[in-house]
Amino acid sequence: MKSFDNDLQFQLHDLARVLRTRFDRWARTYGLTRAQGVILVRLHHQPGLSQNEMAALCEVEPITVGRLVDRLEARGLLERRPDPGDRRINRLHLLAAAQPILALIDDYRAELGEQILGDVPAEKRAIVLEVLQHMKTKITMEAAGTPLAAAGE
Repeated sequence: MKSFDNDLQFQLHDLARVLRTRFDRWARTYGLTRAQGVILVRLHHQPGLSQNEMAALCEVEPITVGRLVDRLEARGLLERRPDPGDRRINRLHLLAAAQPILALIDDYRAELGEQILGDVPAEKRAIVLEVLQHMKTKITMEAAGTPLAAAGE
């Protein structure tokens, strides 16, 4: 049996787990959860998502996103706005109060990136990203060759 130290899938899984755990710990210092941070970052990049769309991206049930959004809304970080075309749907939008938290998240990501990749030359970083993007594309392809929606998109 192959050693876990030399198993790419295990290493990717383990690294993702460590990164999630670390972000959880960091987020708690700001009264957030990782899931709330993910919602804020997603909305920064894709404003106006519905709760169902957010649930699909976060790979959780819509009720879970609803509760997370309730907490973020209570903190004044985002708001629900009715969809102009369908009154049954609420669209999620960040409020100005979310900007300082998004800046903190960006700072955290930059510091962590420098800590874990600071001694890796830029050309090797580019190769790692290229390979990871290739792997993500391959794993999200159906047999027919059409891309499936990926959680990270």
